[in-house]
Amino acid sequence: MPLQSMTGFARREGTCGRYRWAWELRSVNGKGLDLRLRLPTGTEHLETEVRKLAGECFSRGNMQVNLNVSASETSVEPVINQGALSAVLSLREQLRDVIDPSPLRLDTLLSIRGIVDFREPEEQEGERTARDGDILAGLRHALADMASMREGEGVALYRVLLDQIDRIEMLTGEIEADPSRSVAVITARLASQIALVMDGGSKVDPDRLYAEVAMLAAKADIREEIDRLRTHVTAARDLLKKGGPVGRKLDFLSQEFNRESNTICSKSNAAAVTAAGIELKVVIDQFREQVQNLE
Repeated sequence: MPLQSMTGFARREGTCGRYRWAWELRSVNGKGLDLRLRLPTGTEHLETEVRKLAGECFSRGNMQVNLNVSASETSVEPVINQGALSAVLSLREQLRDVIDPSPLRLDTLLSIRGIVDFREPEEQEGERTARDGDILAGLRHALADMASMREGEGVALYRVLLDQIDRIEMLTGEIEADPSRSVAVITARLASQIALVMDGGSKVDPDRLYAEVAMLAAKADIREEIDRLRTHVTAARDLLKKGGPVGRKLDFLSQEFNRESNTICSKSNAAAVTAAGIELKVVIDQFREQVQNLE
């Protein structure tokens, strides 16, 4: 399964009978899948299915899902309020001795508020079912379009992240191969420092001094950090090749990368190692920023 970015856009529109519909989807980075739906009146019952379809396609991202539905033609039909009409006729009967007894004209009835109302005809069940089915089919196409866009960005991110991992591995190799870490250089530097202390006339127990030096040398050793960096590099490459929603795991690895680089810089006693460690931190920060875009 390819990598996916969490940034995407899609739009689909169509018609069903007298209805025109349009889906518009937007997605940006998010810790989880956060759907914000805007469904017009009369389509609220589609929300459960919309969330289900989106959840089947994506696992992360802040998504805005908007649906617009409009009728291409407007028809109305008269609806008679039988209760109000009966009340008017009853009142006329009661007042037949004091009002004009001629039959009521249609225009008179229409002028009485509440007797006749004009409204859109009620949607038939079959028409509504067909419309909903067409709208949901459009949503599936829109989700597929967004997935395709997110996968396209995922391909670009794959190349960027792979280059950054290669850079992390190269800098780790430079730190490992730095001459300042060789036994001969370490021994010579410590011997020189011990000689300066002893030549100064300080009365230091040689055994205690060598014990302290050995402890400091052990604390300054970065072998474990280098080994862990190489392990994390392998794990990151495997996750990229595996694909799918691996953003969270890569984000965790970026934190581990950063932890090891910090330790290397704090332990370093050579300018070259410190410089490589700082550059390593820069690349790791760039790596983490790009990982934030992955699903």
